[in-house]
Amino acid sequence: MTEATTPTLSGPRTDGPWLFPPAAPDGPAAARRAGPGPAAVLFDRDGTLIEDVPYNADPALVTPRPHARAALGLLRAHGVPVGVISNQSGVARGRFGRPGVEAVRRRVEELLGPFSVWAVCPHAAEHGCGCRKPAPGLVRAACARLGVAPGLVAVVGDIGTDMAAARAAGARGVLVPTPVTRRAETAAAPESAPDLLAAARLLLRAPGGGGTA
Repeated sequence: MTEATTPTLSGPRTDGPWLFPPAAPDGPAAARRAGPGPAAVLFDRDGTLIEDVPYNADPALVTPRPHARAALGLLRAHGVPVGVISNQSGVARGRFGRPGVEAVRRRVEELLGPFSVWAVCPHAAEHGCGCRKPAPGLVRAACARLGVAPGLVAVVGDIGTDMAAARAAGARGVLVPTPVTRRAETAAAPESAPDLLAAARLLLRAPGGGGTA
């Protein structure tokens, strides 16, 4: 996408999020798991999987958050598809375009392994779109691509808008606080974990306290 076709701040947006990678030719790859745990886990990008660098489109600045590799490895080892849901208002503000988003996505996957789906909102808050978190559109779009119901999916993020998007979509939310997470957001979170690996273990735990991880 060229900068000439990048969304602008001209009014409400009704187009949906950007989805990566392209859909499989035979339709959604539905997640089917026999064991406990979610049908898929969707992670926020900045501040959760990687360090938050405002308006970043430079792959060289991508740094994984602590325990990200271990958490993703654990979920993949249990057959749980993983995805990313990310607000990227820098697109709407003309700071970068789709190539910048894709460059960062490729670098994240080089460092952390492949993801089954990426759902990216390219709009600004002023657009009033249905995909920018805390709206549920990113979660719903990712679930549709995976072929799973939102109620069987978990969302992991570092701030309240991630938890609000999960709640609005009917998904499970797990907060992994960082220094930028407000106390009120932590208090309001339905579930929380001290780090990403602990969050993965929490999600894989059988109901009633029996562990599978």
